[in-house]
Parts: sequence; structure tokens; C-alpha cells
Amino acid sequence: MHFIGIDPAWSVRNPTGGAVIKGDVKGGQLLDTALLSDDASVLAYVEQHAGDGPAIVAIDAPLTVPNTTGRRPAEAEVGAVFGRFQAAAHPTNRTRLADAAGVVRGEALTQALEAPGFIHDPRVPAGKPVRRVIEVYPHPAMVALFGLTRTLKYKNKGQDREMLLSAWAALHRHLAALGGAEPFLTGLETHLAVDPFALRGRALKDHEDRTDAVVCAYIALYAHRWGLERNEVLGTLEGGYIFTPTLPERWDISRLREVPR
Repeated sequence: MHFIGIDPAWSVRNPTGGAVIKGDVKGGQLLDTALLSDDASVLAYVEQHAGDGPAIVAIDAPLTVPNTTGRRPAEAEVGAVFGRFQAAAHPTNRTRLADAAGVVRGEALTQALEAPGFIHDPRVPAGKPVRRVIEVYPHPAMVALFGLTRTLKYKNKGQDREMLLSAWAALHRHLAALGGAEPFLTGLETHLAVDPFALRGRALKDHEDRTDAVVCAYIALYAHRWGLERNEVLGTLEGGYIFTPTLPERWDISRLREVPR
């Protein structure tokens, strides 16, 4: 199967990160990372790597946004589970996300992916060859996958450069350690050879976008390995949700939980 991570920019004027892993329930190899542009380039990237075969496309963007204002129940649930790790989610609504034509980019991408046979449904069955598109969120996922006590501050939010680069060093270490995870991830050498210490401005943001896409692709691989045994769907299919690897303390909850529509 192919596991494709997409980290869309809010505006098509900015680069969108893409990444592809090829593998099975045991693990996978990173095949590619890319900087994409508009929706057409994203769809072409998925087509190039997935064709008509089984694949999971994991997108770090709201894919269902029915509410005009406020936040979706998904954001509230993420905050309840992961807030103590500083991994809460920003409020999502149509007023904030829709363009002048009222289009939410994640919704448009999801609808376009349905034409070549992708099903928008986060109830991913473990080990089954499916064609799915799911909404993911790297911050809580990394907390669960890497055993973090708080999120890594690798995004440039005005913190001092020493703190920023320390977070990048930690993130690279955690990604390298996925070679021994279940499922494993190999093929990261080229990506991790990039030195964030040598990057500034747009170049560092480009590496961030590619890295977030790698994390999204790994979430898709992890979903294929574990299904809802070690993953959780926070929110609802109709009201908006976030699919994420969950905390070991919640593995029983995630396995037994019905995902409401």
C-alpha cells in the first residue's frame, strides 16, 4: 500500500507539503517528499503515487466543517485528551477557513479524491487494503507516538532560535527512531540529512512543510497497522473529526469506541 501525507497551506499561494511511504502492516519506506501548490498539483501527486491501488491519504486540514462559527466538537475533544500536553487544536469554522467563494480547501480536496475512489471515512480497518482519505493532526499524534510530555516547538512562533533549533533536533531524533517502531519507517536518511541549523525563513518553512507531511504519511501507515486499536477518532464524521494515534492509557477506549456519525 501507499501512505500519502498532505500538509496543505491555508492559501494555494503558499507551498503544500507532500510525502509518500510504501509499505505494509510491518512497516514502510519513505519514497518521496515534495512541495506542492494548488489542489490540482495535490491530486496529481496522489494519482502519481497511488494510481488506482490501495492507499490512505492523511491530510492535516479540516475535511468536514459544518459550523459557521465557534469550533467543532473535534477540537473540544482533542483539547480534553491532549490539552495537558499543549496539543490542543485551534477552533475550526467556515468563517475562519472558507475562501471568498465559501469553499473550504480540505472539503474540496476530499470531494475531488472521491472521484478516483477514495472513501472519506476514518474507521480504518487494520491490515486491510483500502482507499481512504482521513483528517489528521500531527501535534497530538507526535505526543502519542513519541511519548512526549509536551509538544515540540519546532514551528517558528517567535520563540528564540535556540529553543526552535532544540525542538528541531529532538524531532529529527524521534523521526530517526521510527526505524525501530511498530510499524517501522525507513528511508529517512535524505530528509534527515537536512540541517535545520543552516536554514532560515522560507527554506526552514519548506523543511517544516515536508516534515509535517512525513508525519501525516506515517500516521496513515500507523492507521493501517493498528486500526482503532491504538488510534482514536475524536469528533464525528458529520460534525468533523480528527484521527490520531492515541495515548497508551486510552488504547482500550479507542478499540471499543463506536465512531458516531
